[in-house]
Amino acid sequence: MSDSNELEVESISPFGPARSTIKGEPLTKEEIAKFNDFFKASLYLSLGMIYLRDNPLLKEPLDTKHLKARLLGHFGSAPGQIFTWMHFNRLIKKYDLDSIFISGPGHGAPAVLSQAYLEGTYSEVYPEISEDEEGMQKFFKHFSFPGGIGSHATPETPGSIHEGGELGYSISHAFGAVFDHPNLIALTMVGDGEAETGPLATSWHSTKFLNPITDGAVLPVLHLNGYKINNPTILARISHKELENLFRGYGYEPYFVEGDDVDTMHQAMAATLEHCVLEIRKFQQKARESGKAFRPRWPVIILRSPKGWTGPRKIDDKFLEGFWRAHQVPITDVHEKPEHLKILEQWMKTYEPDRIFRDGKISEDLKDLCPTGTRRMSANPVANGGTIRKTLRMPDFRNYALKVDKPASIMAASMANMSMFLRDVIAGNPTTFRLFGPDETESNKLGKVYEAGKKVWLGEYFEEDKDGGNLAPEGRVMEMLSEHTCEGWLEGYILTGRHGLLNSYEPFIHVIDSMVNQHCKWLEKCLEVEWRHKVASLNILLTAVVWRQDHNGFTHQDPGFLDVVANKSPEIVRIYLPPDGNCLLSVTDHCLRSSNYVNVIVADKQEHLQYLSMDDAIIHCTKGIGIWPQFSSDRGEEPDLVMASCGDISTHESLAAIDLLLQHFPELKIRCVNCVDLFKLISHDEHPHGLTDAEWISLFTDNRPIIFNFHSYPWLVHRLTYKRPGSHNVHVRGYREKGNIDTPLELAIRNGTDRFSLAMAAIDHMTAILGNRGAAAREQLRNEQLKAKAMAFEVGMDPPFLKNWTWPHTGLWSKGESRVASEQHLH
Repeated sequence: MSDSNELEVESISPFGPARSTIKGEPLTKEEIAKFNDFFKASLYLSLGMIYLRDNPLLKEPLDTKHLKARLLGHFGSAPGQIFTWMHFNRLIKKYDLDSIFISGPGHGAPAVLSQAYLEGTYSEVYPEISEDEEGMQKFFKHFSFPGGIGSHATPETPGSIHEGGELGYSISHAFGAVFDHPNLIALTMVGDGEAETGPLATSWHSTKFLNPITDGAVLPVLHLNGYKINNPTILARISHKELENLFRGYGYEPYFVEGDDVDTMHQAMAATLEHCVLEIRKFQQKARESGKAFRPRWPVIILRSPKGWTGPRKIDDKFLEGFWRAHQVPITDVHEKPEHLKILEQWMKTYEPDRIFRDGKISEDLKDLCPTGTRRMSANPVANGGTIRKTLRMPDFRNYALKVDKPASIMAASMANMSMFLRDVIAGNPTTFRLFGPDETESNKLGKVYEAGKKVWLGEYFEEDKDGGNLAPEGRVMEMLSEHTCEGWLEGYILTGRHGLLNSYEPFIHVIDSMVNQHCKWLEKCLEVEWRHKVASLNILLTAVVWRQDHNGFTHQDPGFLDVVANKSPEIVRIYLPPDGNCLLSVTDHCLRSSNYVNVIVADKQEHLQYLSMDDAIIHCTKGIGIWPQFSSDRGEEPDLVMASCGDISTHESLAAIDLLLQHFPELKIRCVNCVDLFKLISHDEHPHGLTDAEWISLFTDNRPIIFNFHSYPWLVHRLTYKRPGSHNVHVRGYREKGNIDTPLELAIRNGTDRFSLAMAAIDHMTAILGNRGAAAREQLRNEQLKAKAMAFEVGMDPPFLKNWTWPHTGLWSKGESRVASEQHLH
């Protein structure tokens, strides 16, 4: 190895006296001694959580009977996280900072929990776990143990808004937390393994959306401890210069703190954190006094310390500290090897529990290193966002009603109309509501919102931006072409007490399947934690839907996000498919007012038929599912057929199919059922919104064929209804993964969801009623379908008479009434 390579390796080593960008010795010898003791206390607690169920202060020789039977937890990242937290506490006290801590490597929960315990917060929220020897024993046993607390920074963890189990979201959550919290600093640990994920990489760009006047600040600490589970981390193995250039390229000013010599590292970390806090305050003061927002080079700290810092360097001549073996349980075989049990005991005793935890708790002198009250990062109400959440000031959605004199006779743009309602929600809540989306707000016909708040932009401006760019340093719309970052911002925003909505193209919401999954799990656990207050719901609006992605082709055709959401806890998830504009308004109002849910709304952005007046829409959405008598011909009688639909375009085709059937068989008794709330289909025993079986039969019968036209994959409806009486009569049409560059009708034909396919399916399932009378009608319907398809191939458009179809309004309802009256008279 050349001398230059040796120097480079030495420069990125986590060992040795502190090396730091910022020089200084702000701490006295007495303060260093106190920090050392606090560090030891925290590290002892971290190991105790992983290993001990008894003998918490090692007053007896350590024996296997004192150990947990199953050893769980991660120690490797804990020392660096503890080191950062405790040094930031000094600055909270010195400058009266309002701060929260976000643990990107949240599997290092012992670090976060140790601080909550030492600060006293843990005992406040769990009074049975007191600050004494008995409480410490319970604290240790409580960790990663049945009936206890998880091994990540779970909702049960005081001060946490970010579990850190699935990696990649710490920075986006942090920025979401500080938007519209002008005095908040989110101290955010980024694991070097986490830094390899795509979501984390894109989220560094969040500074381009951070307004130093109206927003707080994020202080990221990239923790280079060198290893993941069994592999080096990329950023820990590149040169200093490359790492500096990376973060300067992102727009940050990097500050290094590196080494393992504890005393000199205390001075380096104290000086660096203080410099960064003063830089943040300087930037904010400049912007706020001048009234001009700008984008400074925000600080980022790069902390390089050994994985499993302060542990044994080697055991049995195998590396531990500073190597991947320290990642999880550092010594795994203490049950089987007495000599390793002895090493663990000796290691834990280097933290001097008998001196530091006299009477089972730290001294008042050490306790004085911690802030008090809500200035403790483990007790900041921002991290229990429901405690500070303000109710939205909502306009009356009825004032935005579309006028519907005759059902299914006029076309209107439901989404563009709803955008005026959303505009006024933003205007009425200028610091507590934001709209998020990946560069699609205008495309999704929500452009009216810009009248209340532009798109936030702290990047450079061009002259042409004035011509419809809708950019401003202080805005309410957050757009970046990263679904991960937008979703992370929204989650951080609502978890810290505010409200919002994410709008996205339906096919690409799959990018954040896993993020939404994790948020659902977080909310479900919160329901079990008494001290967690409810936060605003996570609202997702999906548009540019599968049935109108005919022009973009197969890659843009995927409605399967609903399947992902339907798998989640019924206490948490809700799915709405409003059939028209007034229903969309009613559903959106309901979702924005709700709390602790994940609400998914699916509605197309193009012009569509309108079916219900506002009064009727409110009733329909309140029920979630119902019979539409204006499109039914079975009044007062048993139906021959149930035509059901869920989704705006699916409803359109289903109604057109009813029209076709009645043209051929005017005597047919058809019941039209529409579903807005998808979970109405599932049993009431399995979801609080579900219909009882009696209610199901009253709508669908248990002995008549049901042709159900569904927005998404048909198997989802079968899954939700498989236990229903007469479920064998449910014949679902939906997207069957058949697509291309099509016309809208041709795409429907490919998947069997067009009006002709639905009418033919109805005929096929009514042989008991129609016999062979349906053959001629079926043949004609097939011919008309083939003609429409041929025209699409010839001219690239659907036949206008099909595209512009409206309900004929030929007195269907009055005919039904007359028939019933006539038959009653005959009897």
